[in-house]
Amino acid sequence: MATFGRTFVKYRSVLLGVAAGSSVLGYGVYYKTVNVVQARSIHTEQQNVDVSKFMAEPITVVDKLQKQDDMKKRMELYILQLQADICRRFENLEQSKKFQVERWERKEGGGGISCILQDGSVFEKAGVNISVVTGELPPEAVKQMKSRGKNIGEGKLPFFAAGISSVIHPRNPMVPTVHFNYRYFEIDEGNGKTTWWFGGGTDLTPYYLDKEDVVHFHKTLKEACDKHDKKHYIDFKKWCDDYFFVTHRGERRGVGGIFFDDLDKPSQEDCFKFIQSCGNAIMPSYEPIVEKHKNENFGYKERRWQLLRRGRYVEFNLVYDRGTKFGLYTPGARIESILMSLPLTARWEYMHTPKEGSKEMELMDVLKNPKDWV
Repeated sequence: MATFGRTFVKYRSVLLGVAAGSSVLGYGVYYKTVNVVQARSIHTEQQNVDVSKFMAEPITVVDKLQKQDDMKKRMELYILQLQADICRRFENLEQSKKFQVERWERKEGGGGISCILQDGSVFEKAGVNISVVTGELPPEAVKQMKSRGKNIGEGKLPFFAAGISSVIHPRNPMVPTVHFNYRYFEIDEGNGKTTWWFGGGTDLTPYYLDKEDVVHFHKTLKEACDKHDKKHYIDFKKWCDDYFFVTHRGERRGVGGIFFDDLDKPSQEDCFKFIQSCGNAIMPSYEPIVEKHKNENFGYKERRWQLLRRGRYVEFNLVYDRGTKFGLYTPGARIESILMSLPLTARWEYMHTPKEGSKEMELMDVLKNPKDWV
C-alpha cells in the first residue's frame, strides 16, 4: 500500500470554520493545500477507496478511518467523495479556472476542506466545503437544539458533526444560483446513550424564470426522495419554501427545493441512504441547467437585475440563516468560511420595483406565491 502525503502552507492564526447553512463548527489552525505528493487506498466495508481522488487529505487520520466501522467514518468518506465529484464536474463546466483547495484543523478536534473557485467565465464564485469536527457542545448550541425539541442532557456533551455545504453563484444571469447542505450530527450523552440525526437540503435561486428548468430541478429531487418515502418530497418541499423566506420582503429566496432537519427515522441506515440519494441528485438536478444557459447572451439590464437579486440572497443569509448567524456570533469566528455563501458582487437600489408584465416581475410573482412544480 502506497503512502498518502500532502504539502501544506501553514497560516499562523487560530480560526473558526462553519459550514454555510448548518451549525458545523471548528476552531483550528488553517492550512493551504499546495500539491498532492502520493496516494493511498483505504479499505472500507466492501471496497477500497483511493483517497488520492479526494480534494485533500481526509480530516480523520487515514489509519483511524481504516479501522473505524461506524456512521462517523461512512459519512466522512461519503462527503469527501461527493465534494471531489462535484468540484471536478464544476471544473469541467468552467475550464478556465480550478478550485483553490484549503484544509484547516481545529485543536479541539477535526477540521475541514474548503474548495473555492472565483472570477471564472461560468462561475463568478463557487464554494464547496466539508467539515468534520469533534469537541464539546457550546451552551449556545445546546440551547438551540433544545429549542428544536431535542431531549439532550446537561453538562459536557461530546459531539461529532460532518457535513458538506455549497453555494454556486454563476456569472450569466440566465443560470440560477444553487445551494446545498447535507450533514450528520452525533452527541455522546454517556452511559452508552447516543443521540444522532441528519439534516440538509438543496434549493434553486433563478434570476429569470425558466419553468422547464424549475420543473427539472424539482422532479430530480422528488425522484431522489420517492425512493425512500413518498411523503418526503411533499413535506420537505414545503419546509424549504417556509425556511427560505425573506420575511421583511415578503418573498422567498428562490423557487425552493427540499429542506429538512432532525431526521432520525426509521433507522440510521435508512437515513444515511436517503442522504446519499439527495447528495447524488445535486449535479443531475443542476448541471443540465448550467449547460443550457451558460453561453446565452445578456446585457446590462439582466446583469443589474442579477445583482439586485443577489442583494436579497445576502439579506437572507445574514439576517435569517441559522448557521450563518450562529457562526458570526461565535468569538474568533473564521469569517472566510462563514461568508463563503455570499456572492462576489451584489447591488441594492432604493425603492427598486420591476415593471408590470416584465420577465423580472414574472419571477417576483413566483417568489411571493410558491408553486407546486411537479
